Amino acid sequence: MSLLLGIDLGTSSVKAIAIDPTGCVLGSASASYPLLQPQTGWAEQEPDDWWRGTIEAVRTLLSQPTLGPDAAQRIVGIGLSGQMHGSVLLGKGATDAAASQAKSLRPALLWNDQRTAAECRQIEQELGGRRRMVELVGNAALTGFTLPKLLWVRGNEPHIWARVKHILLPKDFIRLKLTGELATDVGDASGTLAFDTDKRTWSEPVMRRLGLDPAIFPRIHESAAITGRISSWAAKETGLKEGTIVVGGSGDNQAGAVGAGVVSPKLVLATLGTSGVIYAHADQPRRDLPKDGDPGRLHTMCAGTGTAAAPHGWCMTGVTLSAAGSLQWVRDQLFPQSSFEDLLREAQLAQPGSDGLLFINHLTGERCPYPEPAARGGWIGLTARHTKADLIRSVIEGVTFTMGQILDLVRSVGVPVSTVRLGGGGAKSELWRQLQADVFGCEVVVTNTEEGPALGAALLAGVGAGLWKSVEEATTATIRETELRGPGPDADRYRQSRIRHAAMWPAIRPVLAE
Repeated sequence: MSLLLGIDLGTSSVKAIAIDPTGCVLGSASASYPLLQPQTGWAEQEPDDWWRGTIEAVRTLLSQPTLGPDAAQRIVGIGLSGQMHGSVLLGKGATDAAASQAKSLRPALLWNDQRTAAECRQIEQELGGRRRMVELVGNAALTGFTLPKLLWVRGNEPHIWARVKHILLPKDFIRLKLTGELATDVGDASGTLAFDTDKRTWSEPVMRRLGLDPAIFPRIHESAAITGRISSWAAKETGLKEGTIVVGGSGDNQAGAVGAGVVSPKLVLATLGTSGVIYAHADQPRRDLPKDGDPGRLHTMCAGTGTAAAPHGWCMTGVTLSAAGSLQWVRDQLFPQSSFEDLLREAQLAQPGSDGLLFINHLTGERCPYPEPAARGGWIGLTARHTKADLIRSVIEGVTFTMGQILDLVRSVGVPVSTVRLGGGGAKSELWRQLQADVFGCEVVVTNTEEGPALGAALLAGVGAGLWKSVEEATTATIRETELRGPGPDADRYRQSRIRHAAMWPAIRPVLAE
């Protein structure tokens, strides 16, 4: 029986899973690595740590008896997923000796590194403002993206920048070590600010105006296209079979959408983890360019649905930075002896609407629906009547109201929404699932898998290996809906709470600015 391998390079650990052609997960393994924070607001990692973690996870996975004998020999394709927006800087000779000696010139700056505010202003100024930036590359210049990191290194570490010959995204460093190839995919490249999402290629105007050499950027592939094969050196390091194909894969959001079957128009993925992500598939590129308000609240990117023969698919995403992270803060600071299950049970004791109490979840700044790093959160309307249950339920409701605002933005740019598939920790709670149906105003669905990006990467590998003709066919064959629920009797009640909640941040913004 053939096997498919998915490797997902996360911020805290790398995960490897093996599936069969039915989508059944036969085994998984992970390995962690450190996060470096040399200054407040900085976040870095050593790419060599990623590679060591990948070797450990893959070797552990291949040794698991559930995969059966000769597992490496039966793996027909490998897909990659990973944290987006990072910056791996490589010098001359990065691909010599099948990349066995490839080493980053400095630690990689990560997606959550916040040091590049000045560079974001510089980028927008050079390119004609935020609106023009969104028109060019589909996204506003935010500190999380790759391009401002490159300008920061160029301006603050010129001795490093002078040696840069190649730039890779995090998962693509693993590709380099596995295959010796410098390559990326259209989805991950969309998160750099240097990519033309309409034409699915690097943006010449961005390169020219910012003085960047296009030669330092890797080749572009579709997510299910073959980008290389396991080298003899990598086979010895990992235990994989020499010559096994490696496909483009994609960023964690795009691969996660594939892993949830969100690969066709009208489908949306709502993931409630530490952050909250609304991911909407689209059949054409669209822009968040409102007549009134901030452009670029939503991100326009390429989806992970394309093949070498049929490049297609786009997506729009919006991210609220403190979703389930808000509930964790409440637990850690107010109810440290309680489990999350305890808190969710307590929340059910409160009435919908939390007796008028509203929670603003901008605890770590905000990206969407308000692109404001200095945004702050809080409870509004607190009285002596409110109970522990009201406090907890208001947090869950407030996070969901913000996710609903993001979904409304998606609808406002012309992306149709019929069904929302649920992922992350919030999908495990019946209360939170029903709340999302009530707030989103449409059917919400739970599927038969929780593997997310790693599963999506494995399915992309299956398409590249020829097990399925398309990504859509792969997800139809492997992903099934296990629960469907629509808006309930409380939906009308939440509609009024949502209106009040949406008005809160604009109202208190001037006060906090003081």
